[in-house]
Amino acid sequence: MTARDGAGHGAGSTGRGHVLIAADKFKGSLTGAQVAQRVTAGLHEVDPDLPVRALPVADGGDGTVEAAVAAGFERREARVTGPLGEQVAAAYALREGTAVVEMAEASGLQLLPEGTFAPLTATTYGSGELLRAALDAGARTIVFGVGGSATTDGGAGMLAALGARFLDADGQPVGPGGGPLRELASADLSGLDPRLANVDVVLASDVDNPLTGPKGAPAVYGPQKGAGPEDVAALDVALAHFARVLARDASPRALEYADAPGAGAAGGIGYGALVGLGASFRPGIEVMLDVLGFAPALAGAALVITGEGSLDEQTLHGKAPAGVAAAARAAGVEVVAVCGRLALPPSALGAAGIRRAYALTDIEPDVSRCVSEAGPLLERLAAGIARDFLS
Repeated sequence: MTARDGAGHGAGSTGRGHVLIAADKFKGSLTGAQVAQRVTAGLHEVDPDLPVRALPVADGGDGTVEAAVAAGFERREARVTGPLGEQVAAAYALREGTAVVEMAEASGLQLLPEGTFAPLTATTYGSGELLRAALDAGARTIVFGVGGSATTDGGAGMLAALGARFLDADGQPVGPGGGPLRELASADLSGLDPRLANVDVVLASDVDNPLTGPKGAPAVYGPQKGAGPEDVAALDVALAHFARVLARDASPRALEYADAPGAGAAGGIGYGALVGLGASFRPGIEVMLDVLGFAPALAGAALVITGEGSLDEQTLHGKAPAGVAAAARAAGVEVVAVCGRLALPPSALGAAGIRRAYALTDIEPDVSRCVSEAGPLLERLAAGIARDFLS
């Protein structure tokens, strides 16, 4: 079997501790829990008595609630407003006063009909309703995972759902989405849900972009949401105006927050969370490893298997496998990775703390089959890991 080694030397035995499978989803093919199931099956094909623990992980984007539920959180559902204004069912996770809320559940790209985008008018209102549902359920800490959004409204919709008022020159609420924010004449955050003052909100994201500018939310992520060059320019102007009005009317630090890391996350909802919710920003995978209980699961492990659909340059910038590898390496535990596609050289793998990476395309060059038959192929990869590292 072909595999790319990030350490520059051959595979070795790990001893007889348990194997910890801490992988993210293979987007479009397998959930994180399904990845763990398939890897476990492949390992047990070679060594039926091998102790294995599964801890699916996520970095704050889509799949975050699912990972929390797999770790023992209770799945809750609420009816909320989708990005186009329709009602959708959105899930969040709750355990002992800690809620994991994933904005993509309410305002994500996956909620749009295929081929349909609304870059100027898609709203985060439903994300605010989902946060309110978590408050209603008694959450005292909210991990707010942001990513995969269909929206670029700076979190205005989210804040409006939680009691903020954004009015135009006629005293009417501005329309949904980022585009109408250019008409914003006044902002009032005094009506925000008072429970927010007593809740710790953690903004969990794998991006550190500012709100506007060349590296801001519209320029970098707008095209993924159907924004053409004119839309990007209009959204950048509108969000900059939004920040100025907030600084004048509601929050003296609003302009400072616009440049803060994470402000541009998920179409600027990170900005709304920083300004209106008093959120603190942390890299999503670091937050989720804490919330999911990675450290206790790692104790006594002989090997960690992480992974995601594509191991590439983005992986190195805050994605789940890089975070898992860093935490495991700090504890002195060896890490290998599984993926659908591998686009990192051995030097980059080694620098990230990944000893070796195994890709579905190593054993099946047809990418479409890798997607449709990811489960059985992953079992074959896992059997190879067992023979290379655990025999």
